[in-house]
Amino acid sequence: MTIDVRSVHFDMGEESRAYLDKKLERIAYARDFIVDLLFSFKKEKQFNCECTVNFRWGSSAHVQETDFDLLAGIDKMMDVLVQKINKEKSKVQDKK
Repeated sequence: MTIDVRSVHFDMGEESRAYLDKKLERIAYARDFIVDLLFSFKKEKQFNCECTVNFRWGSSAHVQETDFDLLAGIDKMMDVLVQKINKEKSKVQDKK
């Protein structure tokens, strides 16, 4: 699983990156199903947090959240991302 993190219009510090890495431990069970995670964080008036997940079987999912605080935006995005991964995992398991 490859992880790509990009920050646009601001510098994502070590603390924020460590927080994201800590949150990624929530989806450690799905490492075998995910090819790559593409994160994009943009700062305009609010922080726009986006993530695209590419699964091993060819499908992908996109999650987007906005918040005035970067860490709160990461929390919201990870909550939705966990749900998307579980839903995709159960769809593939139901086909077998």
